[in-house]
Amino acid sequence: MSKQLPLQGVRVLSAEQYGAGPFGSMMLADLGAEVIKIENPREGGDVSRATGPFFLEGAGGSPDSQFFQSFNRNKKSLALDLKSAEGQAVFRKLAATSDAVMNNLRGDQPARLGLTYESLKTVRKSLVCVHLSAYGRDNERASWPGYDYLMQAEVGYLHLTGEPDGPPARMGLSIVDYMTGMTTAMALLAAVLGAHRTGRGADVDVSLFDVALAQLTYPAAWYLNAGHVVQRMPRSAHPSAVPCQLVKSQDGWMFVMCMTQKFWEALAHGIGRSELLQDPHFLTAAARREHREALSAMLDAAFQSASTQEWMTRLAGKLPVAPVLDLPHALDNPYVASVGMVQTVPHPAEAGLRLVASPVKLDGERPPAKVCSPLGGDTVDLLREAGYSETELAELREKKVIG
Repeated sequence: MSKQLPLQGVRVLSAEQYGAGPFGSMMLADLGAEVIKIENPREGGDVSRATGPFFLEGAGGSPDSQFFQSFNRNKKSLALDLKSAEGQAVFRKLAATSDAVMNNLRGDQPARLGLTYESLKTVRKSLVCVHLSAYGRDNERASWPGYDYLMQAEVGYLHLTGEPDGPPARMGLSIVDYMTGMTTAMALLAAVLGAHRTGRGADVDVSLFDVALAQLTYPAAWYLNAGHVVQRMPRSAHPSAVPCQLVKSQDGWMFVMCMTQKFWEALAHGIGRSELLQDPHFLTAAARREHREALSAMLDAAFQSASTQEWMTRLAGKLPVAPVLDLPHALDNPYVASVGMVQTVPHPAEAGLRLVASPVKLDGERPPAKVCSPLGGDTVDLLREAGYSETELAELREKKVIG
């Protein structure tokens, strides 16, 4: 891509590791922001560099893994010990030339490490300080560690997921991590835009718990206002729209979504059961909801007469329908290749490293991607740019302030 990316010129310092924070800052880096990933050299950097089972030998023996690169493309790495006085001095000097400082630490840590606006406003008045934590920084859970799966458990996702007669089940991916990361990226950009307009920065807080709860949307509204409790439905069905569920084909599973009367009519015609449109049990959305179980059995009988591919050929584009694919088939799907959602991102240890691409297109093109630097790979260049001499760099290196 030859055009300038929209966030070029925006600098973000991020004390981050593992999932939610790195995922959010990667969205910014994809769009051109200079994301400087702060990693503690005394601890081997981001813990996900050592997350297996598929490792990549980094330059100079730097720890690296496929897991790490999937959350950190397009970033620089600064190996810096923020817990030392000398490290804090380096950090504050870099913060003076940054638009935002971001972290995904436990809620009680940012203040201790000088990452808040109160600590940094004298460094740069317009600096935005963004805090992604498990439960926030201003309540009785500030010091609690927390992870995605815990949020799914406590805010009701496990209660809503799975078959009605089965045990609670989590989503197959860490969706709360990813949505919290994206929410944080959005909030950071909004705050930076505001700071550019007013000249004053701010603290911005986003938590896994709050984002998970916010995503309850209409089930929350139904309970809070009408006392209605959404329950798990058979076949992963929608609580009110029918049919909107899994159906059995001759050789697997499919998902059909008749969210409107038009799509219900297209489905009935498509499976050769036009008479269902005259059946009083299925005339309206309310009637179909009342007779959901009988309709589900009829749909199974119809769909089991042909393969998933045959049904896709017959129905795709006429109503919302999709095959249920396993991970290999999902990634090897020709459609994925045709839209460019898998990129080759050369790595020193694996020239053909392939990663899922940015979901954003700019003028019809996906942003370019490169692997994150080795641990501390950009430290010297960044500090030289900040005015540190070779003697000062050597002293910092000797004290293990930088790596």
